[in-house]
Amino acid sequence: MIGAGKLHLLPKLFGRGFGDMMCRAPMLDWIVTYFTVLPLVAGPVVASVWLGGAWWQGLLGAVLGQMLTVWVWGFLHELAHPDARKGPRIVKALNRVVGRWRNHLAVWWTAWAVPVFWVVRLAEYFVYPPLIWLVRFPRYPAGEWVNVSRQKFEGLVGHDLIWCLYCDWMTGVWSLGTEMLRNVESFWCPIRFRSDKKCANCVIDFPDIDGGWTASDATIADAARVVEEKYAGRKENAWFGHASRKVDLTVEGKSRGA
Repeated sequence: MIGAGKLHLLPKLFGRGFGDMMCRAPMLDWIVTYFTVLPLVAGPVVASVWLGGAWWQGLLGAVLGQMLTVWVWGFLHELAHPDARKGPRIVKALNRVVGRWRNHLAVWWTAWAVPVFWVVRLAEYFVYPPLIWLVRFPRYPAGEWVNVSRQKFEGLVGHDLIWCLYCDWMTGVWSLGTEMLRNVESFWCPIRFRSDKKCANCVIDFPDIDGGWTASDATIADAARVVEEKYAGRKENAWFGHASRKVDLTVEGKSRGA
């Protein structure tokens, strides 16, 4: 709760620019880690090392502390915005659609995925960057993907706001990871799947399935030819539909001043 209070206070002390910086990676990554993952590590350490208890007691205490903080913050935030609290809200609409207890239990159940998304974010920090140097994959300004802005949407308060911010962060992390995986798949394995159903399901996230990958009944020579055609002489080895391919980034094109 002290940390949440500081988040409300710091932009007022240091200005809007500082507040905007807190809403984008990389600073946003530190904030998310502080509230979501750090307690899950610190709790067991404090319980087992400093208090002489069992690690699971510290983990349980950390989780309960996180949940209590969300509830208390949400309650106080709604009190501070009575008009929005009493008006139309997403939580009220969903409570009517599926029932109050089902809605709240379901949204809390999704919290299991928070550490998973955090690990994905770590991979974006430590696994992907060496590929930029090793095989010339494109760079991505993470702040354009990993950011939050739904706090600016009028009427979002308390419960609605905290969960919408969670989804705001989550979708950015996942979308950036998917974009990076497009480069991995098209670079090393540009071959369509044998299953037409899998191709249809995956083409949304991997457009190169229908945009250049070798047919599943082709030969390995065909696959090698695709690699040569798509990557030989290029300055940046992006997936086939990447925006950079609309510009001539080949060595030949560079020599012409393109």
